[in-house]
Amino acid sequence: MRSGIRERLHFLYKFLHAPRQLGSVTPSSRWLAKTMLDIIPWQQMHNIAELGAGTGAITRFIPSGEETGMNVLLFEKDPDFRHQLRLKFPDRIFFNDCLRLRLALHNRRLEKLDCIVSSLSFRNFSVSDRMLYIEQIISSLKEGGWFITFEYFPQMKKELMQHFDIVSVKWVLLNFPPALVYICRKKASTQVKQSDHIHSSIDVISISQVSTER
Repeated sequence: MRSGIRERLHFLYKFLHAPRQLGSVTPSSRWLAKTMLDIIPWQQMHNIAELGAGTGAITRFIPSGEETGMNVLLFEKDPDFRHQLRLKFPDRIFFNDCLRLRLALHNRRLEKLDCIVSSLSFRNFSVSDRMLYIEQIISSLKEGGWFITFEYFPQMKKELMQHFDIVSVKWVLLNFPPALVYICRKKASTQVKQSDHIHSSIDVISISQVSTER
């Protein structure tokens, strides 16, 4: 309990000093984490990256690489958060700049990722960095690979539809602030036209729909 309070206070302190970088005053809830991760077929995952790992609120629900043989790459810009993540998750692979995602894969001799989970909204980036962010994600994911992200204000969907098939869009009300989760798959090379039909659904996730324990 005390460690959870310290974590939230530390997060709030960081937010007050860099609100644009964090985007929220508190770490993501476990309901948001489970909504983002429960759809992932873990038995098919070999390489996965989490962008903007923060305090590990979502990271702790990602299966251990030691248990699964999966390569788990964590990207976190803040050095204090990154240090704490190293202590909590020593089996993960750490990087500080998600805008150099392809270079990180090259350095680890990994070709493509099966899944990218991101806590970084487009609002976190300048226009030029946003374009680079999207390019890095697209070039790093295999065809059909999963891209799962969330935001607090609906504005990402139109841009996501240019590059991904949106499997579902889910509101998670048990988060502060409430979050909109996008669960996407990277389009195959023959499906990149914007005129392609996108199947999506919008759901509201409540406490009755998401278990509180993994």
